[in-house]
Amino acid sequence: MNIQHAFPYPLGATLTKNGCNFSVHHASPYPISLIIFDDNGNHTEHPFTEEYGTIKYTLIDDVTEHTVYGFKIIQDNEALLLLDPYAKALKNSPHYQVPYTAKQSWTLAQCVVVNNDFDWQESQRPMIPRSETILLETHVKGFTLLNSDVEESVRGTYLGLADPANIKHLKQQGITTVQLLPVAACMHEPHLLKMNMVNYWGYNPIAFMAPDPRYAKSDAVNELKTAIRELHKNNIEVILDVVYNHTAEGGNGGTTFNLKGLDQDYYLHHHGNYTNYTGCGNTLDITHQPSLNLVMDTLRYWVEHYHVDGFRFDLAATLGREYDQFNPNNAFFKAVAQDPTLQKVKLIAEPWDIGPNGYQVGEFPDGWNECSDKFRDTTKSFWRGEQNYLKSIATRIMGSRDLVSASRWPHKLPVNYVSYHDGFTLQDLVSYKERHNHANGEDNQDGHGDNRSDNYGVEGETTNPRIIALREKQKRNMITTLLFSFGIPHLLAADACSHTQKGNNNAYCQDSDISWVNWKLDKHADEFKVWLADIIQARQTHMVPMINAFSGSKRTKQKVNWYTPEGNNMTHGDWHRAEALCLHLNIYDGEKELLIMINQSNVPTRFELPKSQHYNRWALVCNTQYSTIESKHVIFDYSLSALSIAIFNAE
Repeated sequence: MNIQHAFPYPLGATLTKNGCNFSVHHASPYPISLIIFDDNGNHTEHPFTEEYGTIKYTLIDDVTEHTVYGFKIIQDNEALLLLDPYAKALKNSPHYQVPYTAKQSWTLAQCVVVNNDFDWQESQRPMIPRSETILLETHVKGFTLLNSDVEESVRGTYLGLADPANIKHLKQQGITTVQLLPVAACMHEPHLLKMNMVNYWGYNPIAFMAPDPRYAKSDAVNELKTAIRELHKNNIEVILDVVYNHTAEGGNGGTTFNLKGLDQDYYLHHHGNYTNYTGCGNTLDITHQPSLNLVMDTLRYWVEHYHVDGFRFDLAATLGREYDQFNPNNAFFKAVAQDPTLQKVKLIAEPWDIGPNGYQVGEFPDGWNECSDKFRDTTKSFWRGEQNYLKSIATRIMGSRDLVSASRWPHKLPVNYVSYHDGFTLQDLVSYKERHNHANGEDNQDGHGDNRSDNYGVEGETTNPRIIALREKQKRNMITTLLFSFGIPHLLAADACSHTQKGNNNAYCQDSDISWVNWKLDKHADEFKVWLADIIQARQTHMVPMINAFSGSKRTKQKVNWYTPEGNNMTHGDWHRAEALCLHLNIYDGEKELLIMINQSNVPTRFELPKSQHYNRWALVCNTQYSTIESKHVIFDYSLSALSIAIFNAE
């Protein structure tokens, strides 16, 4: 006799041979039942027949993939439909008319049963070493929507990422890893809905496992998998930006989409109020076992069924919280470290949140690479011409070893960046002194006030050739510093096209041409795009061997020397008054030698080049004074233009 039985795990909707098992963690006082919709939108109600602790579960015969379902609770004498926290797909794009009502929930909270089968066509994960990784942060829609080379029907979608023209661009630029802004289904904040706007970036999750339907033509699950498969075929990794620090349900008085209706203790509480370490109204309590299970199950799901190559964790300090304290040895980090599925992928932390003791740069466990805001701030300040940053820029170039020892590289290499989704684009960093966020509807009060940017004489766009030339050189200065520093370089996709957001440094709600990458390049933007591809290739050729040699136990055999322009070793006084210096990196066996020459001053500076023990001359790799990369050989000295950086390789 073959009798089918219901089972408590895994949670969510799991297809079986003859039906579907539905399981949910439910610890609230609100009565719960299962709702199944037919093709006409009519529904039937089913009780959960089994219990296992706080798990309610049942098995329903004849349920197939694409079946629509939800969980009903009775709250305030109203029948409210809840999204399954383990929903793998949503029928509708999340949206509602403020205020949210029980009636609207019966459309918004419809989940779809998914069959996880997919033809991966024997594609393999690229497994790019950290030292060779070039991260490109991008938005699914904004990256391809205006690219006329991409097939029109797939622009702005998951399939647009897999379009041959998009993949060709990524490969030409030398990108190894695409980091997608959140693709898990997102709900827009009430104040945005009132203004007929959306949360464009997606940092307000409503379903952790369901890809957002906004970016699909018809089937978000299979279209996202197709994009990842095609990128993998071209040796390009995919990292997902994930948000586990809060949900879209807000704080006190907020809406109930799922977790609030299933278990109040999914959130941290202080005297009955939702804690707000995230600035979004609530904070997910990872010390609560069902919350920890949800996060861990979600991470494994993305890796096992979408073949993603890693994650970037938004406000990751929240995941290490034990109420007001951060603990790098807490249950979440231990669970990740022992998980055989997650041990194989890249883990990137935004190592802070807005709660007490929220700044935790350098404190994450081994295996976690941390975003370095200190690199960002130092690089921008230094090239803007601020004084007393010479020692700091040297520290950042050498991999911020004041925060993380090189003995823990490459698994603890910092993620260095100049521009990110939150903040100015690279083009705006050299075009605007002030933020211009009026389009966001918050009276220009939102967004970061400390941009460390400059306009070099004119706010915004200009036709002045002198200002344009200086701006282009400053872009090259910052990118060269980024690519020839020890760390994992993070680039913003819009920067390859010199995209401007018109001075908006917080375009989270701008589903418009403010955010959509402009692919119509003028002469200067086209030159920069070509130069960027060349300098990335130079980085892979010349800097990667240095990172590998200076990582782990091998680092003690390598040599680092800092010189004044006259060729003397830097003294304590030089670090406080000099405006130019030279870094000499030497792999101990003579395999590789590199010079990084920096001139922050406003006048050309002549450098005496150090002698190589193994080579006859130095070859110029890059000089940011020029918009093209041309090889030039020097022996004894070199004159470096004002406000420039040059890279040399020993030959």
